[in-house]
Amino acid sequence: MDEGNTAAAGAQDISQMSFEQALAQLEQIVQQLERGDVPLDQSISLYERGEALRAACQQRLDAAQARIEKIVTGTDGRASGTQAFDAEG
Repeated sequence: MDEGNTAAAGAQDISQMSFEQALAQLEQIVQQLERGDVPLDQSISLYERGEALRAACQQRLDAAQARIEKIVTGTDGRASGTQAFDAEG
């Protein structure tokens, strides 16, 4: 079951990946699983890796959305500037 160990060890580097890299790897995993030619144990490892990648991508999307929502609006409802996402934290 080397595949499982490799996938588990690789899961530690997700935080070092860009959003685009994580998404590309997730798409690759989905394609492998959809083909159905992967042994069961490896499928489980791939699924776990895919779930970790999905969660990382979702977290980054949520953070990006929060940053966008930080656009400061004036009294007339128009954008009057921006505020750093971390300014309040």
